[in-house]
Amino acid sequence: MTTESAVRLSSSEHVTVAGITFIADLSGALVWDEQRLLVVSDLHLEKGSSFAARGVLLPPYDTAATLARLAAVIAWHDPRTVIALGDSFHDRDAHARLAPDDRAALATLQVRRDWIWISGNHDPALPPDLGGSVVDEVKTGPLTFRHEPTGAAGEIAGHLHPKARVATRGRSMERRCFASDGARAIMPAFGAYTGGLSIRDAAFAAVFRTLAFTAHVLGDRRVHAIAAARCS
Repeated sequence: MTTESAVRLSSSEHVTVAGITFIADLSGALVWDEQRLLVVSDLHLEKGSSFAARGVLLPPYDTAATLARLAAVIAWHDPRTVIALGDSFHDRDAHARLAPDDRAALATLQVRRDWIWISGNHDPALPPDLGGSVVDEVKTGPLTFRHEPTGAAGEIAGHLHPKARVATRGRSMERRCFASDGARAIMPAFGAYTGGLSIRDAAFAAVFRTLAFTAHVLGDRRVHAIAAARCS
């Protein structure tokens, strides 16, 4: 094993949902290695241009940055199938605003792969010219992949953009995280301009019912498994 490989492996954490073990990648992607399946959630492509249209000026580089991060994690894991777990685009017209270079980059990522777009509340009607297939949810074995969490067993969802506040060395920090209790999981937002919602928010209580779940927190160099009850 090379030094680079050792560093990469040590930066990941394992998350088990309904008896299936996934790699929780430091990027915010979830990988089912045996099935060569990679899952990302809430890319929110073209959020910058959406805000600009409303007079809120943001640097127009979020789509390129998000696709570059996605390209890196795909190159590393080489999945056979990619599931984009909803809100891949920030609004209903965002796909039409893709720059030619970004559209070409997306097409390159889809080459020789099955690509599944799950509809989200921001992008409920994606057009067929984006490549891949568009569905409301994906069921495989004990698992269901969908955008909005319902709390059902075996569910892997997004939508809530989980983040955790953790105290360390006399200070606290907020980071994106996976939230899972072993029966279900909520994925962090992958997009460059996406914010987050505290795992102590009532929206997570509606899914997990108690604080007996784990925040798999995306740190600077590794993913840290921390009990939700320890997060503020």
